[in-house]
Amino acid sequence: MIDELPRYRESKLLGAREKAAVRYAEVLAGDHRQAGPALFDQLREHFTEAEIVDLGWRIVTFVGYGRFIYALGLEIGKTCPIPAHRTASAQPPSR
Repeated sequence: MIDELPRYRESKLLGAREKAAVRYAEVLAGDHRQAGPALFDQLREHFTEAEIVDLGWRIVTFVGYGRFIYALGLEIGKTCPIPAHRTASAQPPSR
């Protein structure tokens, strides 16, 4: 199904509900100003208001996470380039 995402609109594997969710993610991750009445009318065909809000929060959390990781120059499997800084009070207790 993941392979279908680049062409989700034509996908035979994804249902209408999944396509609506991917469209929502596409809009929120890209030009979020496209999130107008037409998009929400489409979403309401498949989701409740609460589900639309919940799905939106999940989408923007992952979009924000991805942008933050990119801004820090992080990649999977690499360590964080931000140096650790500990104050005396923040150090683990000695044994």
